[in-house]
Amino acid sequence: MNLYELSSIKSLFAETLAEKTGSYIIEEIFSRFPSLIELMDVTEQELLSIKGVGPRKAHQIMAALQLAKRLNMPSGSPLIIRSPKDAADYLTPELRYLQKEHFCILHLNTKNHLIQKDTISIGSLNSAIVHPREVFRAAIKRSSASILLAHNHPSGDPSPSPEDVQLTKRLVEVGDVVGIEVLDHVIIGDNRFLSLKEQGMM
Repeated sequence: MNLYELSSIKSLFAETLAEKTGSYIIEEIFSRFPSLIELMDVTEQELLSIKGVGPRKAHQIMAALQLAKRLNMPSGSPLIIRSPKDAADYLTPELRYLQKEHFCILHLNTKNHLIQKDTISIGSLNSAIVHPREVFRAAIKRSSASILLAHNHPSGDPSPSPEDVQLTKRLVEVGDVVGIEVLDHVIIGDNRFLSLKEQGMM
């Protein structure tokens, strides 16, 4: 069962809070945040505004949401990134509901095993400021043989902007200089993705 389904998250909340599924607190949460996008973006401050939710319960609810995200992400070790779809499958559960652009790097070894994921930049609704310095500082620190770039589009449309294409080409050029290959740039939308490499844009 997909833990992002609202009914599954309701049950998880009930277990975490030791409340009945139809209790006032749980129903009020889902009344104020009726969609998955709103629920996944909720803050502790917003939860504290609900009658009956104190700091402890707010922490419990946030922890339950984080657990739902983790349980819905692919498991297994080591994770091998063989294609843009592999990267998208790994990143989509985390990125698709975010309301700001997050620019991430997947660090890979010589066998394309995932070493680490780093979030380099968190931007606004439609942009994230990224500098090659931060990207390759992280890649060198992780001893990456290659990297895969990724970011989300909160609009749900993964179509690249001219800035996305320009940034990708710049990072590919820097990667050639420092000896760390940029394999692809994957843009995550609402349950869909786009690979700049597959589109011939890098």
